[in-house]
Amino acid sequence: MAAFLGIDTSNYTTSASLYLSDRGIVQKKRLLPVRHGECGLRQSDAVFHHTKQLPEIISELMSEYRGQIDAIGVSDRPRDAEGSYMPCFLVGAGTASSLSSVLNVPLYTFSHQSGHIAAAVYSAGCPELLRQPFLAFHVSGGTTEAVLVTPDAEKIFKTEIVAKTLDLNAGQLIDRVGVMMGLSFPCGKELEALAARCEIYPKTKATLKGADCCLSGIENVCRKAFETGASKEETALLCLSYVEATLSGMCQKLLSQFGDLPIVFAGGVMSDRIIRERLQKRFSAFFAEPAFSADNAAGIAYLCSQKHLQGKQLL
Repeated sequence: MAAFLGIDTSNYTTSASLYLSDRGIVQKKRLLPVRHGECGLRQSDAVFHHTKQLPEIISELMSEYRGQIDAIGVSDRPRDAEGSYMPCFLVGAGTASSLSSVLNVPLYTFSHQSGHIAAAVYSAGCPELLRQPFLAFHVSGGTTEAVLVTPDAEKIFKTEIVAKTLDLNAGQLIDRVGVMMGLSFPCGKELEALAARCEIYPKTKATLKGADCCLSGIENVCRKAFETGASKEETALLCLSYVEATLSGMCQKLLSQFGDLPIVFAGGVMSDRIIRERLQKRFSAFFAEPAFSADNAAGIAYLCSQKHLQGKQLL
């Protein structure tokens, strides 16, 4: 049995995963602590919490597996783009480099976004997508983008941004609306639970510029609705329905531009059942299971296995 360790230290989650050739993915992760009423963390705080949490997460993960590690993968940057950088990824990259030296095994680096896409492909049970072009949406608190994914001999696949938000990210919008109503950060699960109790789906319209989107105005719409008497349930559903309408509009634009390519939805926002079910009715798309939607190292471990096995085949 081959075993591949993946590490990801994103802005809000410490995670480590093993991809075991005979068992699949085993993952451990922990959210970074955020004070009630706040909408995020400073990078210095994220680095501090990762430094404390990552050894604990890896220890917990490895307590369930005592075998040999064949290779290590880590996310060391947000995206596959020149200049893409966030300090929080230094914690994972440094730890992975040390482990690689001590264990004398190869180290492979990937972007956080590529990890999300790979996790969705793995979770959806469609590895064949990695051998063809497809569209992938990465929708989270730090990113709202659509990328064109194409196979790549060196990196497994490469990405090209083809649509993006021009202001707020979808996850930021959800968290701001949630915090406004007194929910705890991150607010996605609570907002979804509130929205599920509202039976009247509101009419919403996306604000698009080409295939790019604008989301900041939705925060004002939701705030005004709540301050003028809308219930928490109604406000929550209003917010999520705008996000779904926006993603639908972007998807339709991109399909018109690129043709009938497969579509993959990844990222923490895509674990929302309401958004997901509405999109499934409109598009034949692949979705990550909730456990593989939010930030995780599963995709990094899976990419590590594919990269290592690719190298073996080239020898």
